[in-house]
Amino acid sequence: MSDTRIIAIANQKGGVGKTTTAINLATALAAIGETVLVMDIDPQGNASTGLGIDRNRRPLSSYDVIVSGASVNDAALETEVPNLYVVPSTLDLLGIEMEIAPANDRIQRLQKALRKNPMVTEKFSYILIDCPPSLNLLTLNAMGAADSVLVPLQCEFLALEGLSQLLETVKQVRSSLNPALEIQGIVLTMYDGRNNLSNQVVEDVRSFMGDKVYQTVIPRNVRVSEAPSFGKPALLYDLKCAGSQAYLQLASEVIQRERQLRAA
Repeated sequence: MSDTRIIAIANQKGGVGKTTTAINLATALAAIGETVLVMDIDPQGNASTGLGIDRNRRPLSSYDVIVSGASVNDAALETEVPNLYVVPSTLDLLGIEMEIAPANDRIQRLQKALRKNPMVTEKFSYILIDCPPSLNLLTLNAMGAADSVLVPLQCEFLALEGLSQLLETVKQVRSSLNPALEIQGIVLTMYDGRNNLSNQVVEDVRSFMGDKVYQTVIPRNVRVSEAPSFGKPALLYDLKCAGSQAYLQLASEVIQRERQLRAA
């Protein structure tokens, strides 16, 4: 098992807290001494912006890595958080499917960039891939490169329906592309304890997925929502708020699960 652990953060539905989870989990991992890379492959580039990377300061991006074979190390930019780097996204990714669709290795591009470069695997202990909100070629690239998938799931109606579709995609990737791919866990986001529906979704998802669901639940939190507009992870913007504390707890659970996987 490689020392570098690659986790794809994916959900085909938008607005579930995927990018917020990516940047705050990465920040929490960096805070405990891990060297972390966020690979932003969402054309919206919100993870890059949320980590303080100006849209005009992205000389190399994940587009260059996937299409042109640019080095991940050359594309990675330092963030305000020590030990945390990001390969930023640009709008060039919007047309990437048309560009790489004819290539035989169209689904292995990220796998080659991340797995087969010793400079990457020696530098980073964790790579978190922030996927676009769809099950497209970029997301398949992420799953092909990843050890596991972390699924943010909003506490709302029809949450399980979307989850079933994602799990089926993971199953297909495992059978055809990446046999080692696992579900790292499912994190319930945007939880409102005053809302009966939120409580019902938590109960239903835990009943359906069992131990795959993290104990940590991410609450709806104004401070977490505000943080990206300041180009900061919530943990830097307001460490004491409920959302930041929840992401610290989530990081602890992720580390524990990774230790169990390594020991298995």
